[in-house]
Amino acid sequence: MEQCLQAVKNATKGLDAEVWVVDNNSVDGSIEMVSQKFSWVRCIVNSENLGFSKANNQAILESKGEYILLLNPDTVVEEDCFIKCIDFMDKHAEAGALGVRMVDGRGKFLPESKRGLPTPEVALFKMFGLNKIWPKSKKFGRYHLGYLPEMQTNEVEVLAGAFMFLRQSALEKVGLLDETFFMYGEDIDLSYRIIKGGFKNYYFPETSIIHYKGESTKKGSANYVKIFYQAMVIFARKHYSGSKSGLLILLINTFIYLRASGALLYRFFNRNWLPLLDSTLVLIGLYGLKLYWEEHIKFIKHYPPELMTIHVPYYIVFWVGFTYFSLGYKRPYTLKRIARGIFVGTIAILAVYGLFPENLRFSRGLIILGAVWAMGVMVFTRLLANFSWKGKFSFDTVGSNKLIIVGESNEAKRVYNIISNYSPAPNFIGYVFTTKNETESLCLGTIDKLEEIATVFKAEEIVFCSKDVSAKSILEWMVKLGSKKFHYKIAPESSSFIIGSNSKNSQGEFFTEAIILNLVNASVRRKKRAFDIGFSLFLLVLSPLSILFPKHISKKFKSCIQVLIGKNTWVAYAPSEENKVLPALRTGIFTTTQLSKTKIEDQEMINTLNYRYARYYSIELDLEIIWVNFFK
Repeated sequence: MEQCLQAVKNATKGLDAEVWVVDNNSVDGSIEMVSQKFSWVRCIVNSENLGFSKANNQAILESKGEYILLLNPDTVVEEDCFIKCIDFMDKHAEAGALGVRMVDGRGKFLPESKRGLPTPEVALFKMFGLNKIWPKSKKFGRYHLGYLPEMQTNEVEVLAGAFMFLRQSALEKVGLLDETFFMYGEDIDLSYRIIKGGFKNYYFPETSIIHYKGESTKKGSANYVKIFYQAMVIFARKHYSGSKSGLLILLINTFIYLRASGALLYRFFNRNWLPLLDSTLVLIGLYGLKLYWEEHIKFIKHYPPELMTIHVPYYIVFWVGFTYFSLGYKRPYTLKRIARGIFVGTIAILAVYGLFPENLRFSRGLIILGAVWAMGVMVFTRLLANFSWKGKFSFDTVGSNKLIIVGESNEAKRVYNIISNYSPAPNFIGYVFTTKNETESLCLGTIDKLEEIATVFKAEEIVFCSKDVSAKSILEWMVKLGSKKFHYKIAPESSSFIIGSNSKNSQGEFFTEAIILNLVNASVRRKKRAFDIGFSLFLLVLSPLSILFPKHISKKFKSCIQVLIGKNTWVAYAPSEENKVLPALRTGIFTTTQLSKTKIEDQEMINTLNYRYARYYSIELDLEIIWVNFFK
């Protein structure tokens, strides 16, 4: 939002313009930021999420402009964008709406910049991916109109809601956004009604915008598939009749289930391919070790089948599970995390192994060899993962991108200070200044040599200072340098945020001076819950050993069950009024104040411990608190 409004401010210079922000009950401080930094912006604050259509209509009804632009907050416009759009619309009285050329956070052209109507035929070709196989075909490529040149102005049927430049008189004739569409589909509906109203829609590539993520962000989710294609059903029922409507709805409903199932499978394998690969390779290796052990060590014909059906599966679960809890599946991959997971997993395996009757205890040596094999497998798969991710076999940290900052000296150094405080810090190469600077030792050259500098120094990430480099220039450089070689980010003027996204399907990332709480991250909370479940099951499996720790056996057993069913979590905040500003947690069996032997009653200290727990949360911290308290 901040970056978007700064770009809008630059693009409205010399224009009689008003800017509206409609807030659909957000909780991230958007309105406070807007009121503090952009006092000239008019705000509408809703007490609930009214949806995309209704929110836009609220501002349209209040606005007075001859032209109205609907603009997503995750966009950056060029300085002359609005002037060019107004000039085109002034010269083309038949134009009811206009869309521009959009690129993602890496400078890659977004095909949704221009689209065709989703007729049954077009929808069928898209559902089966024929538009991707033959994108430039006039028959199969109509969804994204791939046969129309990217850099040529053309009449089109559908424009993207991320940037819809509308003629007010056209809206007065055809109506505002249809509020039946809560999210998605409203841009298609309005585009179609504009055509039916006797106007034309134009794709206008003489100006471009960056569209970081937008509606494409969650295309991998089943929920997105459901919402998006249900919007298509609403469109079909509204604009098509008879068999044409029925056929399209049938196709859409069929595709919803197929696509949603595919999305769920894709997300599952995308998130779990590494532990699945580890498990498969460890299983293959253990089978080979078993054969060797039988023939060369034990000199027996074969082990009982229970070795492969009972023992090996729990070996793998323990090794992979404890590696997971040791953050061995989180970037940056480190040997320490893997070794810790394998070591603890092996100890747990040996503990469970000792509980089996004599006839089902086969070989501790096989377990030790298996652990060595598992360690080797996980080192290999991490190297493989890093190669697929960064193109090299290494254990480099996630923050090791070779980075260049482009701007004037003062602003570039301010941006460097933000990045250098981020952990893990990127591998900073040097500055590229917009004007010559011979006094700065880290100056690599000037911006006119950026392509040569980035190539020679093998840069991987480029941060542009928008105070010194115009949005138009940034877009031109992104396109010129290419979307495959580099990652791009933009540092807005006077902002503590540096924003970027590597594709339309990625969530986007930023460096910031602001405080980030680990427990705000949904993936971290899922890992905390997974740890709760895994550790509870582990303790229940080891419950026969409770005779060694007889004190409060029933209470410990009850705690395991309560955590397992989700009533409690192993560790939570200590009671405090300030907890309401922290990410919510279930009631804890233990609290943040129980890490030391000293009883803590000072409220300020309790608040500090709770805050630090939320900010720096890790599974190791939970384990430490449990270890100190559970066996007492």
